[in-house]
Amino acid sequence: MCAFMDVLEINVLVLAYLGDTIYENYIRHYLIDQGIRHVDSLQKESIRYVSAKSQAKFLQALLEQDYFTEEELDVIHRARNYKNHSHPKNCDVLTYKYATALEALLGYLDLLGKKERIDEIMQIILGGKLC
Repeated sequence: MCAFMDVLEINVLVLAYLGDTIYENYIRHYLIDQGIRHVDSLQKESIRYVSAKSQAKFLQALLEQDYFTEEELDVIHRARNYKNHSHPKNCDVLTYKYATALEALLGYLDLLGKKERIDEIMQIILGGKLC
């Protein structure tokens, strides 16, 4: 928990930086729990979840279901609308912004100590399966 600062004042790219590690850690645990034991296979399978395109798709599906609270939507919108001119060569700007928004939300929730909420979101992303 981040009691010494207002989490809403943290730059959304910093939240996404943290959220990226959280997201990837969940995916890695999930894949290992699925019985995948070779690093090459883990890497290939993780792309189904960790790519910007996949992350954007997951976030958009949850947005369409009105899944998020108003507070969470504020973080998502702030991250999606952040003026960042760089993005990976393998995806468009909008896809990258949605992926960044998902990561920022996870970072935000983590700093607030809301692990159960992160678990809920990741369980949906992983198709109802969580390690």
